[in-house]
Amino acid sequence: MARLFGTDGVRGLANRDLTADFVTKIAQAAAIVLGSEARSRGTKPKAVIGRDPRTSGEFIVAAISAGLASSGVDVFDAGVLPTPATAFLTDDLDADFGVMISASHNPAPDNGIKFFSRGGHKLPDDVEDKIEAAMKEVAAGKSLAPIGDAVGRVQRFADAEDRYVIHLLRSLPNRLDGLKVVVDCANGAAAGVSPQVFTDAGATVFAIGVEPDGTNINLGCGSTHMSALQAAVLEHGADFGIAHDGDADRCLAVDASGSIIDGDQIMAILALSLKERGELARNTLVATVMSNLGLKIAMKENDIQMIETGVGDRYVLEEMRAGGYTLGGEQSGHVIFAKYATTGDGILTGLTVGAEMVRNKKSLAELASVMKIYPQVLINVPGVDKTRVGTDPQLQKILAEAEADLAGSGRVLLRASGTEPLVRVMVEAAEAGAAKSWAERIARVVEKQLAI
Repeated sequence: MARLFGTDGVRGLANRDLTADFVTKIAQAAAIVLGSEARSRGTKPKAVIGRDPRTSGEFIVAAISAGLASSGVDVFDAGVLPTPATAFLTDDLDADFGVMISASHNPAPDNGIKFFSRGGHKLPDDVEDKIEAAMKEVAAGKSLAPIGDAVGRVQRFADAEDRYVIHLLRSLPNRLDGLKVVVDCANGAAAGVSPQVFTDAGATVFAIGVEPDGTNINLGCGSTHMSALQAAVLEHGADFGIAHDGDADRCLAVDASGSIIDGDQIMAILALSLKERGELARNTLVATVMSNLGLKIAMKENDIQMIETGVGDRYVLEEMRAGGYTLGGEQSGHVIFAKYATTGDGILTGLTVGAEMVRNKKSLAELASVMKIYPQVLINVPGVDKTRVGTDPQLQKILAEAEADLAGSGRVLLRASGTEPLVRVMVEAAEAGAAKSWAERIARVVEKQLAI
């Protein structure tokens, strides 16, 4: 049986995969597992819930709230807020756990459920496994069923947004006075927060993607559609622009010329900044195997160690917590500042990039030039049996051939997606032609050998 949780919570088509009944049951299961510590102390568990503005989020929050409250959990509904805000508020309110309803960069019909443990941290695999096991108990009629005043209450968290905004402003090393920035909120969870925070920090702000209607999240805007931001930066003569995804836990940027600055380049800029200020713990950056080879080389040239993890910001976070590191992230724009956040925070990332521009009196392009990007080709191959990625003989043969050819000047990465039914083929090389050629050859073998 396939695992219920993927690399970033539970996702699916709202009202098909994520039905009200399913959502209620997973909430009841989460109450059993994540509320156990509070119950052992003789106190009622407390949970914070946030969501992005997808229409389906309304019924999902209602079902989650019902499942939790019927299991004796007091629910604090923070409304529409970014994922990192929900994580922050879970810690700030000293809640036993948090729940974020979002499908991040996915289209509006999808949705998802992410859980945070006490302190606002993403759950490790073993805790997710316990929730899956508890769902079987719930399905068998063994859910918690308190009565009387032991039943949970549901209330709105009135000052949730204000708490998060104040936290972001306090995290800034310096103000953004004099900067002109375009902020693309993807018609998502950042629409009510990100422009306000940048303005409060002193920047002149031009906001796009700030009219969420429940169905237009990520539609032609945000970090998955950068052309709108590029055009707006040029139109307004802005110093830079940032783009969020639907739940604002990531940030990509655009420099004054309209060139895209990805998560790897952002991490390179911030790693050097933290090192200069003596705040880069153990002189180390944590990134994933998907980060560009150029990031690794740039870090080596600046005497910074780079540790690579599996794909997913949760694995970056686990490594950071285990090693006490202060900075980590992904090429996709999830950047984690351990001092201020327990998850990727796109707004905090954008603010910090702007602060670094002001501090150094340099353009974003100048700051990003610390890293040379190696040509990288990524091909997604859908409709295949991704479970056989590591075992098919013909696939292993062509991978060995590619790695031998690119030795010292590139690399190959083949991985099954954790959130979608496809296999990702990624090839890097010193020459773009070689990267493209090998990626296409490997993708053809994947399509043939792993056909369903």
